[in-house]
Amino acid sequence: MEARDAELKKDLDATLQTRRELGAEYESALLESFLEKVEQRLNTTVDRRVRRQLAEAQMANARGARSPQSVDSWGERFGFGMVSLILAIPLSAIGVANAGLAGLFVTWAGIVGVNTVHSMRAFPRFGRSRREKSESDWED
Repeated sequence: MEARDAELKKDLDATLQTRRELGAEYESALLESFLEKVEQRLNTTVDRRVRRQLAEAQMANARGARSPQSVDSWGERFGFGMVSLILAIPLSAIGVANAGLAGLFVTWAGIVGVNTVHSMRAFPRFGRSRREKSESDWED
């Protein structure tokens, strides 16, 4: 992990040096390039964690433990929230740069929407309609 941090630091230093050499007119292109590298690294890290969690869940299922859907992990929700906030920074900047204040509102509406859907997964009773609740009550 430290080697990857050093690599990212080198990329940032190179981006800043290139910006000094080329001038401010290339700043947005350089920033987008660096943010793509950061996003790619985040995606790789998240993919690795998801694969590991899926493998752990499959092992737990094979051993007869509870299903992965019934496990509500505070760590998973916290991690999802942190990743959302980290990605909110460049997404907000892109939204403002392209559409101004309206772009910022649309970006944050999307972030809030994604987090709401994710939290509804953790608390499925709140996401069901009244009719679905009454039908499932008869089944219990």
